[in-house]
Amino acid sequence: MAAASSIGTTIEFYDFFIYGTAAALVFPTVFFPEANGTAGTLASFATFAVAFFARPVGAILFGHFGDVIGRKRTLVWTLLIMGLATVGIGLLPGYETGAFGMFDGGIGIWAPTILVALRFLQGFAVGGEWAGATLLTSEYAPAGKRGLYAMFPQLGPAFAFFLSSLTFLVASLTVGTASDAFLSYGWRIPFILSMALVLVGLWVRLAVAETPVFQQAQAQRAQAPKQAVNRLPFLDAMKFQWKEIVIAGGALASLFSLFYMGTAFLTSFATNPDQMGLSRNFVLTSGMIAAVFFGLSTAASAIYSDRFGRRRVIMVSVIVAVPWSLLLFPILSVGGELAFLIGLIGTLLIFGIAYGPAGALLPEMFQARYRYTGAGMGYNLAGIFGGAIPPLIAVPLIAGPGAIWVGIMLAVLSSVSVLCTYLITETKDADVSAVHPVPVQAHGDEAPELQPA
Repeated sequence: MAAASSIGTTIEFYDFFIYGTAAALVFPTVFFPEANGTAGTLASFATFAVAFFARPVGAILFGHFGDVIGRKRTLVWTLLIMGLATVGIGLLPGYETGAFGMFDGGIGIWAPTILVALRFLQGFAVGGEWAGATLLTSEYAPAGKRGLYAMFPQLGPAFAFFLSSLTFLVASLTVGTASDAFLSYGWRIPFILSMALVLVGLWVRLAVAETPVFQQAQAQRAQAPKQAVNRLPFLDAMKFQWKEIVIAGGALASLFSLFYMGTAFLTSFATNPDQMGLSRNFVLTSGMIAAVFFGLSTAASAIYSDRFGRRRVIMVSVIVAVPWSLLLFPILSVGGELAFLIGLIGTLLIFGIAYGPAGALLPEMFQARYRYTGAGMGYNLAGIFGGAIPPLIAVPLIAGPGAIWVGIMLAVLSSVSVLCTYLITETKDADVSAVHPVPVQAHGDEAPELQPA
């Protein structure tokens, strides 16, 4: 169970992160060659942002199937879609360049168009992945240890960031960072290699049994009276727990902004000769080092959340994130490799403190019969607030008034997360079983009030 959840999120986020790395290093040249430096980078990160707007769509659709046909079967499909989309990106010819001897002159405007479509599919799959993976562990976990069990899928992004940085570093060392070979096929290798990881992940996931909580919910649904209303999980989640979805999205917005600014935007910022001008190899190596600190803080915070509570641990992260956001770009402005390494490690360390407990928090906030949908919607709403919008705003801010305004933007987002985290009701002792009855339509249009999960 732990292996199935961890390897799944590792593969899904590996595919997601190599896109972010490529968007920073090569996509402006390969897919947007006619744009100048700033415009090319902005266009590249715009395609990066597309996935975040696709994630809520995936959360709703896969959440529906996860709540109706099961967590396991749904997670097999999310993994397969992500793998095919990622390999497709690796095989996609550029605007003016071919791929592996095909389409030598490129395919013009079709290149960025297809890139956006494949990126949408990546986000669509990830939107359904995270909630299912955390449910796979949290619904198996014994009382008092859900934070520990939910730690395993939360470690996936740390493993994935390490692997994505490693594969790009190997490709860079093999064919050179500035060579035509790297721009032609070197950057494609990490995308194509992901298929091997996907096959391993599918084998592991197919061997896992469905969660006992879902089986309990199925049995409950089968015994429900005929007058019980079979609503769509999405509609039930929105009707009965829309406040929890909004609060979860706001509370985790800081988490997303720190992570994707750290893993994608800072890669572009550090390698840009007009900014820090650091070598690609050093930046990729720094990503591997920072991933270790990220994984350690994720594991520690998840375990401590079983003792101190999810809300309290996450609050530590979002409060610390406010001053750190204001300090980040002044630290980077010092210049040099050490400044970048400190900035990257600090950003991912703070992120990890919030990310660890999130794997247990969101499943605990929602009813079992629409838990996949509700948890996925809250998580991916935060992805839009914190993952999609900040990188897009950051590019023109740095080109205009200055990098310090990026820090101010991140600090504002973290302040919103402080407020939303304050509004969360502690969930570590919540009952996540499917013990609450399926609501029956009452006289009129109102359904009876549900108990908290």
